[in-house]
Amino acid sequence: MILFIQQILNGLTLGSIYSLVALGLTLVYGIMHIPNFAHGAFYMMGGFVAYSLMTKAGVPYWPAILCAAAVSAVIAMVSERLVFRALENALPLHHMIAAIGILLFLEALAHAIWGAEFHRMPTPYTGSVTLAGLSLPTQRILIIVSAFVLMVALNLFLRKTLLGTAILAMAQNREGAFLMGIDANKISLLTFAIAGALAAVAAALFAPINLIYPTMGELVIMKAFVIIILGGMGSISGAIVGGLIIGMAEALAGFYVSSDYKDLIAFAVLVLILALRPEGLFTKGMR
Repeated sequence: MILFIQQILNGLTLGSIYSLVALGLTLVYGIMHIPNFAHGAFYMMGGFVAYSLMTKAGVPYWPAILCAAAVSAVIAMVSERLVFRALENALPLHHMIAAIGILLFLEALAHAIWGAEFHRMPTPYTGSVTLAGLSLPTQRILIIVSAFVLMVALNLFLRKTLLGTAILAMAQNREGAFLMGIDANKISLLTFAIAGALAAVAAALFAPINLIYPTMGELVIMKAFVIIILGGMGSISGAIVGGLIIGMAEALAGFYVSSDYKDLIAFAVLVLILALRPEGLFTKGMR
């Protein structure tokens, strides 16, 4: 029973990280209707920036995470302004090629700056919490709590603020929102910034129990796409629920079946659920 509960904690940890990454991907898709493969590079850059600030500059853990979020947000905004904005009226295939190009460029940049070796980011939260005989690693609890706080904060921002309402309006009807006076360019830029920041925070939170390397975003972004398809394209609720499902499935199957196949679990779950519900768990539409 103790081992099962520990795997539930591992699943919540993975699911929280996947949900944060998928949320950013969902926001961008909802606004621009493009599959942003470059999102994995924003995740990777966030991890490297936080790692460098802590190990090279001696910046404390939380300020390093905030700085990483700011840097990834800026990178995302530059990508939107210089690349995706220029391709606004182009064919969807052009957006995909451009996104992959940004991903490869940022991976090459990370390789040139930090090298190809693996890095692990330090954390001040190295202990564990004992609860009902269970030893729960503090860092994993921190990841789960931080991720859910961010999800709630994002939901409140989207529902309770003018900018958040504008993002939802753009996702539902871009032309209608434009006619109502909403600045589409400003909202697109803001959406990319939020997506980049969420990806960076996810990477920095996960880095102490994972590894940082130039191609770390590739597998994560593939799973994020699985999650948003699973949850329903453009659905915020679907991104959160889908991320938790995939995280739980990976943790439990990796422990009870084989860790060799844990990265295949996400795709197996996708096929199974879409066979039963082709439109995804939630209907389309950002909410």
